[in-house]
Amino acid sequence: MAIYLTRFSYTPETWARMIENPEDRREAARTYIESVGGKLHGFWYAFGEHDGWNLWEAPDNVSMAAVALAIGAGGALSSIETTVLLSVEDTMEALKKAKSIRYRPPGRRRGHCFRCELMTSASRSVLQGPPNCGYRCGES
Repeated sequence: MAIYLTRFSYTPETWARMIENPEDRREAARTYIESVGGKLHGFWYAFGEHDGWNLWEAPDNVSMAAVALAIGAGGALSSIETTVLLSVEDTMEALKKAKSIRYRPPGRRRGHCFRCELMTSASRSVLQGPPNCGYRCGES
């Protein structure tokens, strides 16, 4: 299952209701995520740009999106942002796969790798002849 970080902010009206009738919202959050087969790992309030943070696990992106949509549609929040978190192992696998992708940014000259472009722009007066950084040089 994937791990998700959600940042949210309440509306002023929601804060006013919670001041009038304080409520621990962890159990509500737990109920929402468990309804799609997930698990709540943490619920925190914060100072700053966001009022609160949740860390939860869901079986897939669609399930997590359903929870975020249902919560967001409830009207108590002024903002909600959810980020999929990658494990170190998943990131390592992605890095290995990225190595085989032959990406060329828009506007980059064909036949020169990114490092050669950097070398050329940084030291035009120093280089004699075409640059060759030795790293994927000539890839497009």
